[in-house]
Amino acid sequence: MSHLKELNLFPEDEFNTRLANNVHPSDYNNPEPKPIYDAVVIGGGTAGLVTAAGIAGLGGRVALIERHMMGGDCLNVGCVPSKGVIRAARAAHALKEAADFGITFEGEPKIDFEFAMERMRRLRSNISANDSVSRFSSLGVDVFIGSGEFISRDRISVAGTELKFRKAVIASGASPFVPPIEGIDQVNVLTNETIFNLTELPKKLIVVGGGPIGMEIAQSFARLGSEVTVIEKGVQILGRSDRQASEVLADQLRKEGLDLRLETSLTKFSTENGVSIAHIESGFGTKEIEADAILMSIGRKPNITGMGLDKAGVKTDPHEGVLIDDFFRSTNKNVFAAGDVASSYQFTHAADAMARAVIVNAFYFGRARHSKLIIPWSTYTSPEIAGVGLTLEEAEKQFDHVKQIEIPFTEVDRAILDCETNGFMKVVYGKKGKILGATIVSEHAGNMIGEVVMAMQHNITLGDISAIVHPYPTQGEALKKAGDAYKRTLLSPGTAGILKWIMRRGK
Repeated sequence: MSHLKELNLFPEDEFNTRLANNVHPSDYNNPEPKPIYDAVVIGGGTAGLVTAAGIAGLGGRVALIERHMMGGDCLNVGCVPSKGVIRAARAAHALKEAADFGITFEGEPKIDFEFAMERMRRLRSNISANDSVSRFSSLGVDVFIGSGEFISRDRISVAGTELKFRKAVIASGASPFVPPIEGIDQVNVLTNETIFNLTELPKKLIVVGGGPIGMEIAQSFARLGSEVTVIEKGVQILGRSDRQASEVLADQLRKEGLDLRLETSLTKFSTENGVSIAHIESGFGTKEIEADAILMSIGRKPNITGMGLDKAGVKTDPHEGVLIDDFFRSTNKNVFAAGDVASSYQFTHAADAMARAVIVNAFYFGRARHSKLIIPWSTYTSPEIAGVGLTLEEAEKQFDHVKQIEIPFTEVDRAILDCETNGFMKVVYGKKGKILGATIVSEHAGNMIGEVVMAMQHNITLGDISAIVHPYPTQGEALKKAGDAYKRTLLSPGTAGILKWIMRRGK
């Protein structure tokens, strides 16, 4: 078996070869271990890389263990490849809307799916240099390729070598959950770990699960030419999102031709003449849907098996992963955890934040708390949906005097000019304009949510934001408009009368 096949990388082209050479070189030899490490990190995804690089940069002796590919899900089968495909899909969709801007051309644009996927692989391989074995070795990290397993409370074995540590960090990530549905072994089932290996566009694609990963891929593949059906058992897609935000996206997806089957259960799979068939059931009865490929996107499970965690005194939960306290410590106080293996926030930026906190807490008497992290999220559909903090309903259960301001993008000049008015910004606030949360639905929501996060992190109120000069015309003005709307709520009839009297007296 070739090295690329061992890594589940297809096709065997120059870009996947470059990727493999960076993140799991076939000719790599593990280094001679040091007598004792300040830290041994299991997992070379975002949390593990940030932890290892940070400790090494501060002069620590650190070993990093990775059994598969450096960069983890984000680089290889998550954020990076998905955004490469999303960008190609947006370009295809832009051509369909070109006439709205006075741009016309003869005939239908040709979509070359094979080239779009090759472009993604090329860009992914370029980015992979940042996460490469050679780069981290040059940073002073001892990189070990192999499966790490605790053999005691202060030792880990990898590829026949024992590593003794003062502290250890578990950053082993999570994997897609594939349920044991009847007939699943008979059909072409994909996950985020395999869909980016495709070189041929599925004519008919079924996406099982209406979460962020599923929706991003569903819309992108539809824009690239697939006939897409989404099966979601809940009442809305993006079940954890604001209901109104979910409905805006659902309307857009239906407009683009996606078939959304909500409140629908998948009962079994079968095949007929080589065609995959999904059997579904809803309030409208039963139905059979044909597909060339099926993407399972119904959740993820923490990677906690095969690491000897019980020998280290580390307790786990099948759903929550490694159990940690508010300071990121496991039940073995010298073993910490960060990233998807120990967090309900399964985002790259959350893993990064947890890793930074672990470094401070493990070695510098830090008291960084998991519960104090303000973690935004963004779903990169079109429009994007981003959020942070509490929704109005959640805030009302925790605080008094909670209110919400909503700014539709039909009131934002730049959104009007860009023909991107399909969305809104909601800001939830409490006493004295303290921001408790926000939801943004916009083509640029992911870029816009950062200002809200900064405001929450540094206790910047809506009143303060009203006084911040924003460039015109930008869609980011929506937040300033929310600040202005808040300031107007402070203008009671009595206050207005006093201001009017002062104004006239000043004349």
